[in-house]
Amino acid sequence: MASDGNMAVAQLRIAPISAMERAMKTSKLPRTDSIQELARFWEKHDLTNFQDELEEVTEPVFVGGDSIRLHLRRRDASAVRRLAESKGVSQAELVRQWVLQKLARRKRNGQARG
Repeated sequence: MASDGNMAVAQLRIAPISAMERAMKTSKLPRTDSIQELARFWEKHDLTNFQDELEEVTEPVFVGGDSIRLHLRRRDASAVRRLAESKGVSQAELVRQWVLQKLARRKRNGQARG
């Protein structure tokens, strides 16, 4: 700060934002229901960097549901595992997505007929 009599004048230095600072400012919170994906994200990030993006939630975030045990042939289970790994989700999340897609498609088709 420079002083001019009784008045203080702030001097600002204008510098380009570094790549690291830019990445930190543009990074967004992940939009996923996958606990595994969220865990990986928060292992690498600090909550304080996202305070301006957080919002208070009054309803439960993780609501439990019913579980279904599924038996597959070994080669089918291996294929599901490989595909889930390639997408970065758990096997259960991948199969859950498939089931929800199928149910939504069936609901749309049923409404079109009715």
